[in-house]
Amino acid sequence: MSVYIFKAMQITLTFFVLVTVIRLLLGPTASDRLVALNVLSAVSLALLVLWGISNTRTLYLDVALVYDIFGFLGFLAITRFLKQRKGG
Repeated sequence: MSVYIFKAMQITLTFFVLVTVIRLLLGPTASDRLVALNVLSAVSLALLVLWGISNTRTLYLDVALVYDIFGFLGFLAITRFLKQRKGG
């Protein structure tokens, strides 16, 4: 039973990745693209954790933790760049 739940969650998260990539490509402003990139990072993190749990591999969880830290730092860097570009 839990195999079907994991499969359904993977399919749902993959659908969210596709929707977010579309928003990332079509976003009219830089802030829309930034939010889409942050959501894409969160969904990728959720997929890594889900794969780690379903395969009982702790390596995926370690990679997910490092990925989350770098994703947050990248988000801060892009935000700072956009703030400086606006002249604020």
